[in-house]
Amino acid sequence: MTTEAVATRATWRDYLVLTKPKVISLLLVIAVTPMFVAADGWPGLVPLLGVLAGGYMAAGAAGVFNMVYDRDIDKRMRRTASRPIAEDRIPLTNAVLFAVALTVGSALVLIITANLLAALLAWAGIAFYVLIYTMWLKRSTWHNIVIGGAAGAIPPLVGWAAVTGDLSLLAWLLFTLVFMWTPMHFWALALMIKKDYEAVGVPMAPSVIGEKATMLQIVMYTVLTAMLTFIPFALNEFSVMYLLAALALNLFLAFRVASLWRAVQAGGGVDKATALPLYLYSMLYLALIFVSMAVDRTFFA
Repeated sequence: MTTEAVATRATWRDYLVLTKPKVISLLLVIAVTPMFVAADGWPGLVPLLGVLAGGYMAAGAAGVFNMVYDRDIDKRMRRTASRPIAEDRIPLTNAVLFAVALTVGSALVLIITANLLAALLAWAGIAFYVLIYTMWLKRSTWHNIVIGGAAGAIPPLVGWAAVTGDLSLLAWLLFTLVFMWTPMHFWALALMIKKDYEAVGVPMAPSVIGEKATMLQIVMYTVLTAMLTFIPFALNEFSVMYLLAALALNLFLAFRVASLWRAVQAGGGVDKATALPLYLYSMLYLALIFVSMAVDRTFFA
């Protein structure tokens, strides 16, 4: 099949899929809500739209570069085999040009609507995700998602910088919160699709150190994550409203982790039905923690 024939099969939906919109939705939440915290309320329409558009383009560019580099293993994993590049619906050259355009566009949008620092931070997120996580860590160590999680923790910094032009202690606490949350979230996914990763030789924790050791890591990072959610309140950054929300969200997170812990300790292997509740709730948990911060600072500060 010629390149021209393949190209005619690609639709705008295929290019949208390349940007990983489901993943980006959470990244945009944790980028936009810190803007309300930094501004003590409404951050302004222009910077808000700029972070939404520029943030989507930056995260989308990282996703496209990731699919370009991982096209060999994507073809062999059930979860990723239908991706546009893996199925050759989008030629490799087109995908690379699309990623470059998104990268450049993200910086232009953020510089025009916010400031240079926000744009540089967005680019740092792209570089870290592609160069450090995708091209180096992912296939070389089971610690891949621990270190690589720094890329996903940059959106709060982008949102904060877009409002203030600098980065405060609270901004870095939000970065650290997402950084600590990431292993717990991603290893729940890794437990669900352990065999897929094993088949392509990607050293995810469940395959390398085993399910029980991975579960211990999940518990450890869950405790660290929960502790970090309370530090801003201890520093008088938020009111009792946020504290109550954080308590409720963390209690349910502990329930989900405990349920998975019991299943792992029982032996017999973890299937999708067992790990999926924690995986799904972990995303809702992070989004609601950040939304609670924004609501608290806007209406209760």
